Amino acid sequence: MLRRIVLAAVVLAAIGFAVFWWLTIPAVIASNALPAYTPNPANGLTVFNAGGCSSCHAVPNQPDRTRLGGGLAIPSPFGTFYAPNISPDPNDGIGRWSEADFVTAVLKGTSPAGAHYFPAFPYPSYQHAKVEDVRDLFAYLKTLPQVAGRVRDHDVPFPFNIRRNIGVWKVLFMDGKPFMPDAARSAAWNRGAYLVNGLGHCAECHSPRNLLGGIIDAQRFAGGPNPEGEGWIPNITQKGLAEWSTKDIANFLETGQMPEGDTAGGSMARVIRNTAQLPAEDRAAMAEYLKSLPPVEGPPPKKRGAK
Repeated sequence: MLRRIVLAAVVLAAIGFAVFWWLTIPAVIASNALPAYTPNPANGLTVFNAGGCSSCHAVPNQPDRTRLGGGLAIPSPFGTFYAPNISPDPNDGIGRWSEADFVTAVLKGTSPAGAHYFPAFPYPSYQHAKVEDVRDLFAYLKTLPQVAGRVRDHDVPFPFNIRRNIGVWKVLFMDGKPFMPDAARSAAWNRGAYLVNGLGHCAECHSPRNLLGGIIDAQRFAGGPNPEGEGWIPNITQKGLAEWSTKDIANFLETGQMPEGDTAGGSMARVIRNTAQLPAEDRAAMAEYLKSLPPVEGPPPKKRGAK
């Protein structure tokens, strides 16, 4: 009897492991799945600014937004991540990547080596980007300076450092769906929705997260604890922006100036340096979309000193 129980346990464990392994296979986009296309580096620059690439990947403490040697420390409840080198350097950056490698990384969160990237890389939002935009971004990145220097490994403790487990996280928190325009809305609103939810990845900071680090969908854009440490990220639904006009929001995305006279600081200041480079019509589109978000009550901010 005991032997049968042990055998059944072994079989169930093997089946469970096989299911786990199958569910966590990193998704890859093959080169032959990408149709013929002539990339547009000029649009790639717009994608670069909308995606905030320089905010994380530019070498810290120097003024050139195009020196993408990485190195920025990104603290989180799961450890500290370090933004990698995504310059065209062939040894330390992405200079030897194929276009399919890059598209796979951005849309699927899978490395050229076939491993899951940690979702500190905001691919849960980037997954909604158009393939053409990602290909244009790759073409633009190849025009930037090569920056030598390999970034240190992430400082992530066990068990969060087991990348295979990220496959389960992806099953739970990624839908793999491209952005779908709303035919009942204007072209500007749809452009804003695409930028805010996809390339702009605004929800990644402006939404509370559960214990597994997944965005709480019911409170999307409702603000929450700063994922990088101290402070509180504001609510950008109409609960938080009711007194802001569409023009106020667009102006903020260009200048960082709030209607009451304050100026964006911290990580948002880095975001503004990117959105300020976007075409005015894109900032207006983002503002139109954000102004349309219904009011959502976010989590209550913790009192200073509370744990």
